[in-house]
Amino acid sequence: MTTISVSNPNQALSRPKYGSMSRDRRWALRWSYFFLTLFAIFFLCPPIYMLITSLKTSAEISAATNPWWVFNPTLSNYIELLTTPSYLTFFRNSAIVSIFVVTITMLISVPAAFALARMRFWGSATLATGVFLTYLIPDTLLFIPLFKMFAVFHDWTGIQLINRWYVLLLVYPTLTVPFCTWIMIGYFASIPKELDEAALMDGANYRQILMKIFIPVALPGLIAATIFAFTVSWAQFLYPLAFTTSVDQLVLPVGIITTLIKGDVFNWGQIMTGALLGAAPPLIIYAFLMDYYIAGLTAGATKG
Repeated sequence: MTTISVSNPNQALSRPKYGSMSRDRRWALRWSYFFLTLFAIFFLCPPIYMLITSLKTSAEISAATNPWWVFNPTLSNYIELLTTPSYLTFFRNSAIVSIFVVTITMLISVPAAFALARMRFWGSATLATGVFLTYLIPDTLLFIPLFKMFAVFHDWTGIQLINRWYVLLLVYPTLTVPFCTWIMIGYFASIPKELDEAALMDGANYRQILMKIFIPVALPGLIAATIFAFTVSWAQFLYPLAFTTSVDQLVLPVGIITTLIKGDVFNWGQIMTGALLGAAPPLIIYAFLMDYYIAGLTAGATKG
């Protein structure tokens, strides 16, 4: 008879446990890949369908054929749209508004966040919470009072703000500044206090501490706030729809809808083309700066 000696009796008992853990991990990975695949399919179907539709002619779109296949691909929608002066005007207006809004937002939110996170004063915590709560107010409740305020301002001063693209420079920061300030408050709060205390002992003032210590250290948070402000100002639809009407004053999201939909006639090929081209700048930014965006949002959500 052959005997098997076990130097450690617990070793034989522990092997099934390790095998069970390995099986659990495999099943967890399988389920993870399954749900990730469903997630990818669900969220990739709309842009893929938009791309397919943008490569079709109007006749093929209206024909009773397979909507997920292009039988006669063409770039006529892209050529026609990119050579239309009004579309280039929409794109230019969106770019100008987004750049200015991002600049205004960062010039306001960064000093405000630094003051609320580091320069402790009476009511700073309540004020910081109030800043974030203002972001939670939906813009559908704000555009009517803002419209009335601009009308009263015109009656008092004679300055027309409605139907001017630069009016968006006043209303967009009401959406971007509160949330960007909240992000930066969380990121500034995650920076060790020993840094600014050492700088104060060396004779630095708060402006120097912000410019030379906090901004370089908080670069991921700054990038996250900048991406958020750009995305909101680039993709906002309700405010430009309410405050601008002339073709030369429209931005891209509203311009595509108002010029390519005439009554009950929908030019689906160019609508999908315009939507894809309009989504390209944010997509490129997210592709290169996604890690910084996630890091900044994570810090802003967990610190403070």
